[in-house]
Amino acid sequence: MPALVVGPMLRHVDSADASIWVETGEPCTVTVAAAGRSYRSPTFTVHGHHYAIVDLTGLSQDIDSYSVDLDGDPVWPLPGSPPSRIRLLPPEGPRRLAFGSCRTSVPHDAAHVRTHGEDVLRAYGGHLADGGEEAWPDLLLLLGDQVYADSPAPEMLEYIRARRDTPPQGEIADFEEYAELYRLAWTDPEIRWLLSTVPTAMIFDDHDLRDDWNTSQPWREQMAQTSWWRRRVISGLGAYWIYQHLGNLSPAERAADPLYQALLKGEGEDALDAFAERADAEPSSNRWSYARDLGHTRLIMIDTRCARQLTPGDRRMLDPGEWAWLEEQVTTSTGRLVIGSSIPFLLPEGVHGVQNWNEALCDGRWGATVRRWSEKFRQAVDLEHWAAFRRSFEDLSRLLVSLGRPVLVLSGDVHFSYLARSRPGQVYQVVCSPIRNPLSRLLRWANVVTQFGIATLAGGLLARLAGVPRPPFRWRITKGPWFQNALATLTFPGTITWYESTGNTLKPIDSVQVDS
Repeated sequence: MPALVVGPMLRHVDSADASIWVETGEPCTVTVAAAGRSYRSPTFTVHGHHYAIVDLTGLSQDIDSYSVDLDGDPVWPLPGSPPSRIRLLPPEGPRRLAFGSCRTSVPHDAAHVRTHGEDVLRAYGGHLADGGEEAWPDLLLLLGDQVYADSPAPEMLEYIRARRDTPPQGEIADFEEYAELYRLAWTDPEIRWLLSTVPTAMIFDDHDLRDDWNTSQPWREQMAQTSWWRRRVISGLGAYWIYQHLGNLSPAERAADPLYQALLKGEGEDALDAFAERADAEPSSNRWSYARDLGHTRLIMIDTRCARQLTPGDRRMLDPGEWAWLEEQVTTSTGRLVIGSSIPFLLPEGVHGVQNWNEALCDGRWGATVRRWSEKFRQAVDLEHWAAFRRSFEDLSRLLVSLGRPVLVLSGDVHFSYLARSRPGQVYQVVCSPIRNPLSRLLRWANVVTQFGIATLAGGLLARLAGVPRPPFRWRITKGPWFQNALATLTFPGTITWYESTGNTLKPIDSVQVDS
């Protein structure tokens, strides 16, 4: 009898269709039964693991509950679990989005709650299971670091040690270990139910692959010299495509995707590994970014990791092809515009100036010796945000300002939450991080000292000394920073609320109205 390993996960949902993703223990036919109809899909196999995505098409109303069978044997819902629902996207657009980033999957015992805090996503599942209709989001955006391949939880480390004693020690090495990493991350009962009943859209950040992923060309050269990175990046991008990206696609996009069709034909790991290797070596060969029109809102999820151009002296957050795509998506939008960028576009102004300064020095502004030390500094303190790709920051700044209407940029990564607003006030940076991976008290104070107050003046002065021009506009932090684990919601037309967890319940941290 086939087993359900991961899932079911409700992924792409619109006003008439819904897609449900699963991983199974054996090859089989997956059947989803909903509203008196059955929808089926066979599994495909990659590296000994079996997956399917089942499309429920032609839906005319919300589904109060659905079930999953594998070769006719019922595997979902689990005993005692609330029913898994499907709420179609209203034609006029979403009522509420939830979002956040950076979630470690350590245990929930007292010791790990002391070190990692409460899991807000887990608490959110319990909150929705107990709450009324008005509390449910139409979409959950996971904005990066869904898994930590470079600092796995204790259970994952035990799994690695039982398999091998070869490099990379204490980190994920191959697809098999990535599969276990995702299983551990997404199979807590509350998390599993939440992901079965709330649609999700995802994008990666560095820890999905490794800290500092694509920080710079020297970083790539250093990693290429290791014995294990090639296998790691191929496995990481392949696993990301299977576990995260595949569900971002609509049924029509998936039907037209050559890799998906190759996997359905049984080409398995050869096709996936070749795709992943090329995506890393030639970023322009694939686009991880995607856009969705959600009634009144266009959502644009940007790949700010793999699409980078790392040429010294001409660094870009997005290569020319990716930038042209983003420019088209932004300029052709007519309603509200929401951009998902795993790393913040607007940082505190002081650290923005420091990243401008560091990039200039890494490009040789103060000579070769300073350049080498500046590269070490860049990697040591994670100077890798939009500000560290100044030309792309300025291009996007001018593009967003030219719209003449409000834009919301949703981000994570930095392990604290805040709202920044441009002056003039039409670009809003909304950061919610982490879901579960808080900074230590020492690092919290360090962030306050180095990113706010007099640091704003110091960062700007350093940038000017390196000959960096001033940014196209000014901005300031108007809410936050908050350092606790958090999840945020955007309730349309424009209310942002950040939540923290107290046990199994959620408590608002703060709320603000934005002009959208």
